[in-house]
Parts: sequence; structure tokens; C-alpha cells
Amino acid sequence: MGIQFLETNEGRRIAYHKHEGRGPCILFLGGLKSDMEGTKAVHLEAWAKAQGRAFVRFDYSGHGQSSNTFEEGAIGDWHEDTLAVVDQLIEGPIVAVGSSMGGWQALLLSKARPQRLKALVTIAAAPDFTEDGWWQNFDDGQKAALDQQGYVDLPSDYMEPFRVSKRMIEDGRAHLVLRSPLDLPFPVRCLQGTADTAVSTETALTLLEHANCEDMRLHLVKDADHRFSDETCLDLIESAVKEVL
Repeated sequence: MGIQFLETNEGRRIAYHKHEGRGPCILFLGGLKSDMEGTKAVHLEAWAKAQGRAFVRFDYSGHGQSSNTFEEGAIGDWHEDTLAVVDQLIEGPIVAVGSSMGGWQALLLSKARPQRLKALVTIAAAPDFTEDGWWQNFDDGQKAALDQQGYVDLPSDYMEPFRVSKRMIEDGRAHLVLRSPLDLPFPVRCLQGTADTAVSTETALTLLEHANCEDMRLHLVKDADHRFSDETCLDLIESAVKEVL
């Protein structure tokens, strides 16, 4: 089926693709300023179709073809979008595949709907990045600009320069997952490239150490970057999903 839309309780219009099949349903959670037409999302959907498995990919509000603008969004809004997709579109168990910011969203999902999540695969997961990756590395001038004008513009190696709002920083603090117990009572596979300049290997190790999980593994790929979307990396994503299924 082509692109469809759902309305959230917060009044946002979320674009999505849903493919029916046997469960658990594979839910792809994209990264910051990414969309559901990205290489990893489309590749994994094609694989799921070939396997006869249920699959959902979607655009957070302010991303892709969904409503609102990126600048007015925040981690909590995108968490609400994720919950709307889970509650309105998917029945039964879920295997979440979270890329970058989507890894943080998957961890938030595990807290909000623990009974639904049966396994998790992360790709360069970026939990708490608004605090640990941005705020802690802002200089005095950036912090002052954030306080006085309500935003700061940031460059990026992987996307166009983008605007970070004061609300995004403050909202991120309300959704941190590495400052309190993180129980993941299901298989977890984490994939991370050593040449990733957006999310460090240290972040992956911190998540591995922090989580309470009996079946959690971290796969480091030498020289892979944050996109993690060449043929070798896509094969590794497939393998990780097959393993947890």
C-alpha cells in the first residue's frame, strides 16, 4: 500500500507505510531529521516483505511528509508520535529497530509499552544526545544564545545545518534514559560504526553498561560511519533482526 496518515491525540498528522504479515511487527524508528524513505528503512521493509513479516515505518511530526515543522518539535513530541503509531496501527508484539535518535525513541517505547516490545535492534543509538551530545558541548556563547533568543544553529556532518530550540533541550531533559534504571527484558542487539562522528563508540558502551538486560550484544564495525547504510551494514542489520526474531 502507498503512504497513509493517522491523526494523533495531540492533533498531529503522521505519515506512514504499513505492510501486513506475520508477527512480531517490525517497527522502524528513524533518526533526527531523517524520514521513512531513508535507505535503512526502505531496505528493511523490502526484506520484511520477502520474509512475509509485518512492518511499519513512519515520519515523526516535523519530518518527511508528516505535519508540523522540525523547529517546533522535541523528543517528547516524537515519543507521542511513536506511541500513536504503536497504539493505532500495530496489534500484538513488536520488534523495534531504532536508528540514531530512533534508538532513544525505542528505549522510551520500552518504558512506555514494556508489554508490547519483544526485542530491540539499535543502529548508532543516541540516547540522551540533547544533553550529553549538545548541551554539555555548547560553549558559553551558544548557551547564552539559547537562553536569550530561544535557539542556536548547529552544523552537521550528515545533514544541513539545523536549529536547536531551547524547548528541545529542556524537553530532552524530561526524557533522559541513562540517568535512571533501564530494564530491557528481551533480546537487544546494538550496531555501531567506529568512524561515526555523530554518535561515539563511548555512547554505545555507556548504553551497554547501563542497561539491565540478560541478552544484549554490541557489534562494532570498523570504519563504518553514522549512515551505516552500505551493503555490509545493511546485511548486518538484517542479521540482527533475524537473530532477535
